[in-house]
Amino acid sequence: MPKPSIRLACAAFSLLALTSGCRYPPSSNHAYDTSGYLNVGIESQPLNLDPRFATDANSSRIGGLIYNSLLRADARGQLKMELAEYWQMIDPQTYVFDLRRDIKFHDGRPLAARDVRYTYESILDPRNRSPKRGMLKPLAAVEEISEHRVRFRLSAPHAPFIEQFTLGIVPHSQSSSSRPGVPPAGSGPFVFLSAEPGETVVLKSNRSYWQGTPGIPGIVFRIVPDAMVRVLEFKNGSIDFLQNDIEPDMLPWLKKNTDASVEARQGTTFQYIGINLSHPILRHRKVRHAIALAIDRERIIHHLLKDLGTPATGLLSPLNWAYEGAVESWAHDPKRAMRLLDEAGFADPDGDGPRRRFKLSFKTTNIDLRRRIAEAFKEQLQGVGIELEIRGYEWGTFYSDVKKGNFHLFSLAWVGITDPDIYYQVFHSNSVPPEGDNRGRYANPRLDALLERGRSAVDRTERRVLYGEVQKIVARELPYIPLWWVKNVVVQQSALRGFVPYPDGDLISLKNAAFSSGRELP
Repeated sequence: MPKPSIRLACAAFSLLALTSGCRYPPSSNHAYDTSGYLNVGIESQPLNLDPRFATDANSSRIGGLIYNSLLRADARGQLKMELAEYWQMIDPQTYVFDLRRDIKFHDGRPLAARDVRYTYESILDPRNRSPKRGMLKPLAAVEEISEHRVRFRLSAPHAPFIEQFTLGIVPHSQSSSSRPGVPPAGSGPFVFLSAEPGETVVLKSNRSYWQGTPGIPGIVFRIVPDAMVRVLEFKNGSIDFLQNDIEPDMLPWLKKNTDASVEARQGTTFQYIGINLSHPILRHRKVRHAIALAIDRERIIHHLLKDLGTPATGLLSPLNWAYEGAVESWAHDPKRAMRLLDEAGFADPDGDGPRRRFKLSFKTTNIDLRRRIAEAFKEQLQGVGIELEIRGYEWGTFYSDVKKGNFHLFSLAWVGITDPDIYYQVFHSNSVPPEGDNRGRYANPRLDALLERGRSAVDRTERRVLYGEVQKIVARELPYIPLWWVKNVVVQQSALRGFVPYPDGDLISLKNAAFSSGRELP
């Protein structure tokens, strides 16, 4: 692995030169006063804040501040009541929720059972083309028992359905999809105020929030794709808070040259390489094995991520109750990789010469760290005779191609994994888009059967055994190549207090954050 690039070193030097003076105010085109707002730096535009359609991480995390759900995971990943003041599983196919009576949407309307019913039914409506429709397939009916009581009936026992009670609730009078750039009203601690594509998303505090007014008057999410610019703006004071969208090389510099509070905790976010299994070369399991063996995860984690990751064996991290550690792993072994490529029928045409076995494309975003990781993949695969063509795109184009299946290889991360049913969503043969996220079109009848049993089993011990076998199959078949579990890194101005990092990167505890009285405002 090469040392950090000259460009990176020059950028760090430029930071030292440029940030030695006074603080600069955040640039703003807002027609309203955002003084005192928390400025959060993010690397990409949230694509859709409507919780019925949000799939990217920034949309989900920002939307989580706007919307409440029946249940919500806490800092330990345990589901707790939010809109619900009481709930019960009557039998394996029936759930009843009693709603709090003091909840209002941001437009003043009271939140009631009809809003819950509408939210779920609008996702199920095929005309709306919600990407979450597939996850609600077991739902047979949502019934209003009374104004504040709602009943969910499933078509069959479906243990992971409890996770679907974390969907944000929208008002029943909303249209099937939000107007461009304007999400439906929520009931959460922050109210959507405005969005400037490629620039900002602005939320103001909900002063009537049922759990109490947040400690900050609002939040400006500033979209800054370049990691170096984000750090520069943090140093200058125009960004107050960064979570994970940080160049690892810059953390030592931040600690030395600012009074930033820096905290790193083991997270559950899973980074992987996605594979198009309909590709005539990638459909060979030995080729996938060879690619996995050619990649030196440990070296990339150490040199590029600065140890802010842990080599992963699969989607579920050791923090998950269903994690299975006794699975096949793929430590760096280029010699074995070359033998497997030979066995798969892709012999090296000239030994140590320059000719390649075959060529593949790898899609990524234009974010600098992602590009450098892609370059590391290219170098390591070249060592076993595979040429990798890197194709970088802005986030929206990249993600659109991934969802369409327009790729050979790509890399993304799954965030917020709690239930092992995630394996159904990404690997069951019925989960090919638009029914799910099996974008590589993997099909395995044995795995399908296990995933179906895992859904119908209610006993957690039984589910742990079933998903242990699932993890072993996926680790052996490699429809994904596991890379690492990302550590959550939070960098915040020292005057900010009260934020508690969540393993999945959730931002909900920003509702409890506040600036100390001595904070210098721009």
